Amino acid sequence: MNHWPFIIAAYAITIAGLIGLTLASFAAMRRAEAAADAIRKKP
Repeated sequence: MNHWPFIIAAYAITIAGLIGLTLASFAAMRRAEAAADAIRKKP
């Protein structure tokens, strides 16, 4: 029995999850920075 399809699928899912988490974290960071800038610019 060949296990390579399962191994490749597991790596693909892991890499896709890491990319998704990275993009979500980057978007949250950008929103937080924009909110901090908006607070800082209020008189």
